[in-house]
Amino acid sequence: HLGLQRFWNNQESNRRPSTMSKQDITFGVFMPQGWKMELVGIPNATDKWNAAVDIAVTAEQLGFDSIWVYDHFHNVPRPAHETVFECWTVMAAISQLTTRIRLGQMVGCNLYRPPALLAKITSTLDVISGGRLDWGIGAGWYENECRGYGYEFPVPKDRIAMLRECVEIVNMMWSQEETTYDGKYYQLVRANCDPKPLQAPRPPIWIGGGGEQLTLRVVAQHADYSNFGGSAEEFSRKVEILKGHCLKVGRDESEIKKTTSGEILIRDTEKELREYQIASGRGDQFEQWSNANFIGTPDLVAERIADFVKRGCSGFIPWCVDYPDKQTLTEFAKIMKTYR
Repeated sequence: HLGLQRFWNNQESNRRPSTMSKQDITFGVFMPQGWKMELVGIPNATDKWNAAVDIAVTAEQLGFDSIWVYDHFHNVPRPAHETVFECWTVMAAISQLTTRIRLGQMVGCNLYRPPALLAKITSTLDVISGGRLDWGIGAGWYENECRGYGYEFPVPKDRIAMLRECVEIVNMMWSQEETTYDGKYYQLVRANCDPKPLQAPRPPIWIGGGGEQLTLRVVAQHADYSNFGGSAEEFSRKVEILKGHCLKVGRDESEIKKTTSGEILIRDTEKELREYQIASGRGDQFEQWSNANFIGTPDLVAERIADFVKRGCSGFIPWCVDYPDKQTLTEFAKIMKTYR
């Protein structure tokens, strides 16, 4: 991957952040769940699950640092009566089918489970996985699912305030013998959470979302990791806004690792990429889609990853557009290994 080699060999001294080395960069991938209709060509639910497991196990074998799931119930862009495997059930199963790879949610929806239950689920998963949980949480955005499953869908200001209380509660229940909490949205009286997580001092907290005034303030207050989608320019802008929030709350922003997700598709020619976009039914213009994601030849994708690193990105967690095919997964692993 010549683009990546050029980045490190020729521009390392004046473009790479001084506090980051190649070894600091982590690589994860999503596994198939059905949310993006990627399993629709497989005839039955058992075979769909087997295909999902195969990708997760392959990701560990290829050396990826982490495997991730979405927290959704209905397909996108609209419900299609097509299989979607539930987030925490999937993570529990994969924890018993892998041994090393870390397990994350990008990100859990706070509206779907009470915070005290989330504390119990997350601590259990951390124990049964041998301390491999990365806890991802967000305020929630998919109103269609909330209405479908009978959950309330508050206005954004309230959803984000609920997110903040949720993180506070889970943190307390992970560490305290009993938790009493009297918040605006949640109240607990002597809540127990045993077993505690294995990881010390606790599992890493990932807060997803790029809301600049409210969500990024919660990130500044509570997160170990942030996660943004979009182009490299958008990533840089979010990082600067996050720095401002950290300054206001009195936190060193370097304590928060900045990551990105989005989609990834790797093929040898632009013609193949454009044909895949047409076949997959994606409606965006090719240039718009590719600029906001990691879409391109191996060298081009490597160069884009290097550009994100230059801007302070320390982790990549993309969705492989061609699932359940493994071509992009294996090409992405080759790029990852240049950072090892």
